[in-house]
Amino acid sequence: MLWEALVSVLLGLALAWCAAQKLPTRLPSRQVVLATGPTGALFGAFLTRSAVGPDHGPLIILGAVVIGAVVLSLLLRPVRRIRRSPAL
Repeated sequence: MLWEALVSVLLGLALAWCAAQKLPTRLPSRQVVLATGPTGALFGAFLTRSAVGPDHGPLIILGAVVIGAVVLSLLLRPVRRIRRSPAL
């Protein structure tokens, strides 16, 4: 259980770091993103472990990564586009 938690936190941190590098203008501050990734992944590991049981290590890690990515996607802001006035 301890290694699952450690691996999920590290993968969540890596996922958050990649998101912060690729989408810096669409995400809030880097500190928020780097805190949200591991937290979401740890919650995902807990949720997946509760659903499938303790003997499914790779599935628990996969669930942690998926739920961590979903939690990070909730931080995304929409792309700002130039508003044009309608043609008269």
